[in-house]
Amino acid sequence: MAKMVLLAAHLTVAGQDLSASANKIELKVEVDEKDVTTYGSLGWKELLGGLKGGELSLEFKQDVATGQLDSIMWPLLGTVVPFAARLDQAAVGPSNPSYNGSVLIKAWSPMEGSVGDEASVKVSYPTSGQVLRAVA
Repeated sequence: MAKMVLLAAHLTVAGQDLSASANKIELKVEVDEKDVTTYGSLGWKELLGGLKGGELSLEFKQDVATGQLDSIMWPLLGTVVPFAARLDQAAVGPSNPSYNGSVLIKAWSPMEGSVGDEASVKVSYPTSGQVLRAVA
């Protein structure tokens, strides 16, 4: 199995390439577990998968200049927008899948940090609808 170091991940939110602003991307997709254990299970739990959902967690280096990160994200607050993320900026393919879906922009932190800190923003957005894995 190949190993890799994340050096040039790709991220778009609402059609805007935010790769140059992001320094952390985490996409987590889960399925609810539903307990369907009966007396016939002979003392063993039986589980089925239920609803699927996910969360896109991001960390950005803040930029409040016109046309940059803050002016892109602020108007999106409260909306559901498309996203795409992949491990490398190279073309989408079997060795570089793209994960695509929509997220609810439920929060934005224009200011975060202490004296002497770099200006960064940490956010987590729930997915809305299906998350797809594309290789072409």
